[in-house]
This record gives sequence, C-alpha cells and structure tokens, in this order.
Amino acid sequence: MKTFEEYVELARQAHGHMCAGQILGLRLAIYGCKLLGIDDPAGADRKRLVTFVEIDRCATDAITVVTGCRLGKRALKFRDFGKVAATFCDLATGRAVRVVALESSKQKAKQMFPEIADKNAQQMKAYREMADSDLFTHQWVRVRLEPHDLPGYKAGRIICAECGEGINFQREVRREDGKVLCRACAGESYYEVIPQ
Repeated sequence: MKTFEEYVELARQAHGHMCAGQILGLRLAIYGCKLLGIDDPAGADRKRLVTFVEIDRCATDAITVVTGCRLGKRALKFRDFGKVAATFCDLATGRAVRVVALESSKQKAKQMFPEIADKNAQQMKAYREMADSDLFTHQWVRVRLEPHDLPGYKAGRIICAECGEGINFQREVRREDGKVLCRACAGESYYEVIPQ
C-alpha cells in the first residue's frame, strides 16, 4: 500500500479537492483491504478485488483511489443505498467484508477538536487520527457474484426487440411471451423520451 499522504494527494487529484468525505473514504477502503489481508489492492492484488459502494458522494472517489476498482473495469459496483458504506470482495478467497462509517464519528470529531470551528476541517483532522473502531463498524458478508458480474467477462450482445439497442452482460429482460427487452423498454427506465 501507499502511504496515507500519497493516497490523500491521489484523492485530491481524482476528486478535485480534499474534504472530510475523502479522508473517510480513504480510511474506509484501507480498513476494508486490511481486514481482507489485501496489501496492494491497486497494484499486485488488483485482480482480486471487487468493491460495492453504497453512496455517490466524496467517499466513493477516495475508495476507488485505494482499491483501484473502477466502473469501467467492472470491479466497482454501485448500489444506491445512501450510506457511507462499502463491501470489499476478495475473489481469490471468496471472503467479503462490509465496512460502514459510524454516525458517532462526527460527534467524536467535535469532542476531539472543539477549537476548530469549521466542521469540514474539524472532521478532516479527526478522521486522520481516530482509531478504526471509532470510525467504522464491519461485518463479514456473503456476496453472490455471478460470472457475468466479474471483471473480464465476455459474452455476446442481445438486441432489444423494442428499441433495437444492444444489451451487454445478461442485463436483458426476458418476458413470458418470449420477447427480449432492455431494462428501459421493460419499464425500468430512469429517463423519459421527449417527443420531437
């Protein structure tokens, strides 16, 4: 692993600025990898790890810096639970650990550094110094990863019977009438087409 300060600089570059969420995300990912015994997640061990993140905030950018897991490499999975939490899956051992940031860490930061008026600065300083047990809780979990969910999976494309767009990685919806649709045409769309 890199030094914490090296991770801080990489996170600053990746995210555009440094904030308490970045420090928390770095610490969360380092802790998760440590629990799994993965020493170099973005280097020598990079093909061992798949990470599920549960929030689309600052911490997620920091988690990717430590783990090397990226959406484009299919090693980062996003589940929008709105929680500062991540699950780290070791593909080599089949073990997985879910790490969650404790709400109490914000109050602990206030207690540690009451002289720092700016909440972000206060938390950034405290999150660097707090013990893992003051920042996080963790639980060992089982994550069922199918072959089509893994990095490097190759498969043919299916064409949606309604819109004609290609669908990768077995994400199609097969209806009882035999029709194969993309998720949008099957009613799971996040967008609405504006008629021209």
